[in-house]
Amino acid sequence: MRNPFGSSASRPYHHGNLRQALVDAADQLVAERGLGGLTFAEAAKRVGVTGAAPYRHFSDRQALVDELARQGFSRFTDDLAAAAASAPQPFDAFAAMGRAYLAFARQAPGLYQAMFSARPAAMLGDNAHAAFSSGIAAMLVSAQLTSLQQEALGLKIWALAHGVASLEAAGFIASPELATTTLLDGAAAIIKDVIAPST
Repeated sequence: MRNPFGSSASRPYHHGNLRQALVDAADQLVAERGLGGLTFAEAAKRVGVTGAAPYRHFSDRQALVDELARQGFSRFTDDLAAAAASAPQPFDAFAAMGRAYLAFARQAPGLYQAMFSARPAAMLGDNAHAAFSSGIAAMLVSAQLTSLQQEALGLKIWALAHGVASLEAAGFIASPELATTTLLDGAAAIIKDVIAPST
């Protein structure tokens, strides 16, 4: 879609940090209505600017979703790293990462949905995968896994975490305690199978 401001890129705003205000409004809209409920017009309305104003900062709606996802992955990766650093023992640290994963999905549903929409996930998901893989590497250092095995294990546990978080968000897991237990028990089973596979 053509930028309605044309070449008048120097026209000032009187809104403060309009770019971040639009991202915050998009976060709220996605949390309330899902990605399908996010429009430039509604985000602009929430912020109190004209429907054309977002084009000064984002080329189109997808660019706004991409920025929402980028900020989400940055915060998400920081949360996982902080959780991993919070416990001295590797498995306890990994369990803390699982709890942090679910907490993020619960507390930031707008960011979470944007992060895992098709385009941003392909563009920005490597850091989250790396966070899981590094946590697994620290926990299973004695298992002598190859880097490929670590990545595969990280992906399995990430898929489990994402599935549990998505089911809970959709209302299929009514109890937060059950969601946490399911994730941690499932991850433990996956790891046990790697360390001591059945013969």
